[in-house]
Amino acid sequence: MTRVNLDGLQSFYALNNARQIPLLGLGVYKIEPGKATEDAVLWALQAGYRHIDTAAGYRNEVSVGNAIRKSGIPRDQIFVTTKLFDSDQGYDSALKACELSLEKLGLDYVDLYLIHSPNPGPERRNESWKALQKLVAQGKVKSIGVSNYGVHHLKELLGSNPTIRPVVNQIEVHPWLTRQEIVSFCESQHIAVQAYSPLSRGHKLQDPMLIKIGAKYSKSPAQILIRWSLQKGYIVLPKSSNKDRIEQNADVFDFDIADGDMSVLDSFNSNYVSGWNPTVAP
Repeated sequence: MTRVNLDGLQSFYALNNARQIPLLGLGVYKIEPGKATEDAVLWALQAGYRHIDTAAGYRNEVSVGNAIRKSGIPRDQIFVTTKLFDSDQGYDSALKACELSLEKLGLDYVDLYLIHSPNPGPERRNESWKALQKLVAQGKVKSIGVSNYGVHHLKELLGSNPTIRPVVNQIEVHPWLTRQEIVSFCESQHIAVQAYSPLSRGHKLQDPMLIKIGAKYSKSPAQILIRWSLQKGYIVLPKSSNKDRIEQNADVFDFDIADGDMSVLDSFNSNYVSGWNPTVAP
């Protein structure tokens, strides 16, 4: 099966459960709840995005749900992800947390529910996964996955012989943090890589070589970084609350970065983590 289909904003990735996920999504981390989040989601949907990534910990699920309803776009045409917060991990608490997220979103189901991090430890993340499997059986969640998992966390989960395997591992990935060990393991297990903070939280957008590559293709540094993720086969989640940038971040399907320039971008790797790094948690 071809897992990646690059066709503009309709591009999708075929997950290991045969469901499809749009390759480009809007991340809403650190966007204030209320008008700021509603506007960002509405602008994204109006621009053609069909994938919104939120989390209980972002505190803006209510606003995401409001924007989805205001958009007038049928629910089944929008892929919605939310996440189980660390403090809610555990079997019963995870079931309750998902119910609360659905209530806040105003949705009957979410397309993807993720364990936000492995930080709470082996016992609680194992119990959480059992809860996520039950949520799938109940029809409240279509697909389940993990976020910020290192290889040892993934091996622990897969070694427990789960009824349902994770469809994705959402991790920080960009040219300065290529995470080849985690990526290679995910690929070997048919677990999709979702790239969050694909723009390095803006920390590296002034890199001279990145700017030079962007000029070659008449694209911004941000567009080059998003395209790099897409050509790597990742599901990419740029975050913005700015209408113009939301639209620009989607204008990445009309060019290809040449192999030589992809290699230059790969060479930027310095294991630079722009945010937190639970992948190394015990």
